[in-house]
Amino acid sequence: MGLNFEYATATKIIFGAGKIKNLPQLLNDSGRRVMLVTGKNSGRYDDLFQILYKENFEITTFAIPSEPATDVVSEGTELTREKGCTVVVGLGGGSAIDGAKAIAALAPNRGNITDYLEVIGKGKALEQNPLPFIAVPTTAGTGAEVTKNAVILSPEHKVKVSLRSDLMFPRVAVIDPELTFSMTPEITAATGMDALTHLLETFVSNQSNPFIDSLCREGMYRISASLETAYDDGSNRVAREDMAFAAMLGGMALANVKLGAVHGFAGPMGGMFSVPHGAVCATLLPAVMKVNYKAVKEQNLQYAVEKYHELGRILTRNSKAAAHDGIEWVERMIQKLQIPRLSSFGLSSSDFPSLVEKAKDASSMKGNPVALSDEELYEVLELSG
Repeated sequence: MGLNFEYATATKIIFGAGKIKNLPQLLNDSGRRVMLVTGKNSGRYDDLFQILYKENFEITTFAIPSEPATDVVSEGTELTREKGCTVVVGLGGGSAIDGAKAIAALAPNRGNITDYLEVIGKGKALEQNPLPFIAVPTTAGTGAEVTKNAVILSPEHKVKVSLRSDLMFPRVAVIDPELTFSMTPEITAATGMDALTHLLETFVSNQSNPFIDSLCREGMYRISASLETAYDDGSNRVAREDMAFAAMLGGMALANVKLGAVHGFAGPMGGMFSVPHGAVCATLLPAVMKVNYKAVKEQNLQYAVEKYHELGRILTRNSKAAAHDGIEWVERMIQKLQIPRLSSFGLSSSDFPSLVEKAKDASSMKGNPVALSDEELYEVLELSG
């Protein structure tokens, strides 16, 4: 493919245990009025709030208890303007960080949120620079702390779409693995599989390049070593560090290379059903791997075929493994992590036509290693149900 690529990520990344203590210092050059966006359990961060108050910051808090829906983001944006906030901090999982990122982008830009959304909106470019934004993840999955998009739920259209701009990369990403220790096994499983999916899909993407591949290999190797341990023992420091690092690498990859069919389906599914994004990705992943591998073999795309064999070697940590071994590893991991099948969330065959049509329009589908026919897309859903 040759060394021909572009790459961008957060302006500054601060990674390490205890680095959350750096937050007050990082805020000093962005004014004193802080919009602090959290998940539903903001009480977990009372100690941090007290530190910020003692440093004379004016803190406005805004909770995003579940998905960052269009109306929720609009409410947070108006509050940010009303309070005259000069900087936005996203502290929480992917939903909180994506919501905060969107609020930081929209606060200086007038108009309706749908003016700026992909697929269902006008895809309008931001006219003003976003407010300074600092991302502090407390989960290890989405990699949103290093991406330039925010995934937003549109209840009206029953789909998740992105607000995306090169201006939306966080000014600083503070990644402190100690903040992930409190994740439950269930959340560890879902977010971990989300991180794996980001790395795997960008690795086999039709837009992949050697630089992104190097990030993906490192991330997948760490997940293969540590996801099960983090699930079994949430206080294991090495495992939590590996997962936080892998999630970051996945975000860096997907910010520069499109994903694939897993995320092509995940957006519509997340809009139509109340299902955790990571669980959707986990359940779809082996099915997409099977259908894609069969397709690239039939089309004699040898580069892509070898990528799937390499996946087998990375995930199993066995130099003699092949593509089918990687698929089996993912299937076994899903069973180990007790991730339910899609049917348990209400998905049935009657939903397939709508999901297939919406998936074909999804931005992520453009990165799939091969164009899939309707028949192949239906096969993915049948294998995942």
